Amino acid sequence: MSMSRITAQVVAVVGGAALRVRRLRDAEPVPAWGGTPLIPEAKPQGKLPTLKMPTAQGWSAGQKPATAPGLKVNAFATGLKHPRWIQVMPNGDVLIAEANQVTSRVTSLFSYAMHATMRRAAALGISANRITLLRDRDGDGVAEMQQPFMEDLNQPFGMALVGDTFYVGNTDGVVAFPYTPGADRITAPGRKLITFKPAGHWTRSLLPSPDGKKLYAGVGSLTNIAENGMEVEDGRAAIYELDLANGTSRIFASGLRNPVGLAWEPNTGALWTVVNERDGLGDETPPDYLTSVQDGGFYGWPYCYWDRVVDDRVPQDAALVGRAITPDYALGGHTASLGLCWMPVGTLPGFPDGMVIGQHGSWNRSTLSGYKVAFVPFENGRPSGPPRDILSGFLAPDERASYGRPVGVALGPDRSLLVADDVGDVIWRVTGV
Repeated sequence: MSMSRITAQVVAVVGGAALRVRRLRDAEPVPAWGGTPLIPEAKPQGKLPTLKMPTAQGWSAGQKPATAPGLKVNAFATGLKHPRWIQVMPNGDVLIAEANQVTSRVTSLFSYAMHATMRRAAALGISANRITLLRDRDGDGVAEMQQPFMEDLNQPFGMALVGDTFYVGNTDGVVAFPYTPGADRITAPGRKLITFKPAGHWTRSLLPSPDGKKLYAGVGSLTNIAENGMEVEDGRAAIYELDLANGTSRIFASGLRNPVGLAWEPNTGALWTVVNERDGLGDETPPDYLTSVQDGGFYGWPYCYWDRVVDDRVPQDAALVGRAITPDYALGGHTASLGLCWMPVGTLPGFPDGMVIGQHGSWNRSTLSGYKVAFVPFENGRPSGPPRDILSGFLAPDERASYGRPVGVALGPDRSLLVADDVGDVIWRVTGV
């Protein structure tokens, strides 16, 4: 047995004891969801934060996620390597970014334990560093063609097509490549538009503006609460705007610890994102969130969260706290909400206009959360009611194993909903019955 596996088992035992103590001490919190969530008072966990992750088990033959009533799900593609993000091309091609977090420098016993636990959960390992092309030629809802589209990338995540240029969000920056419609592969060298600091929250999602003139990119923080100082966080925890015509870029919004999915709300034209909040303050404190993004807006990280609640662990900046914007909609504590796409009414039976959210699942909780695909209804450009599950059943009932973990979500070429599952190594396809 490897030292990493032994460490993961020791961490599970020690963490289990800490969890039992916290459960005895604290009442079960009410899930913090919606526009006016009930967020429990912060209870800093100190040097022994809750660390609980299920073992990555994968799906057995014939097993698949549970669906909401009136829906069905099938595997659109299998046998991928940690599929994270989905890009649907105008000709119906489906591109999948396959990448993973890689080992970083171990700085403490806890970081070593965290690495060992993440390996067991398949959240850390060798990164495939490729984009794979999927094609469903016969329209039966299963991709019979699966082949490499781009290789030797650097933790690719976000993708975007604008005109005849294909953009890739590598962890260290955005790269532009020439694209020919219907191409089976891109081999031409790329042109780097902007450089980002890698490591930490490494995903770089991309979203073009509706007019194709600009590109937006999400860049997460290096650390949890800037514990290594704000200098290393410079240029991070932000959404960037890239002007594709003149090559300039700027920070569009900041104070967003880890903004991942990006989507346009078509009725108002507003940009929305889902953000992973900080750890170490309790099961529901603070919640991850879905929010509209204002040009020049500051959303609190690392100084405060939600409605300007100050995080006492962080050296403060009163001026920034004073202008922090409260997010629009809470998504529950530590759900790791990553995927985001707009789903118009009529896409899935029984679902109105709204946002689909891929919730990758928690680790900093005594009772796990996330591990599902959720839907938030919208009216008049705003969230308008309680969330609904589209897919669930990714987590074993005893929370010891995960069959899958949903990440990216996108509308398929046939108006189905596609979901990337990076533990099951599957792309799921959701339709009406």
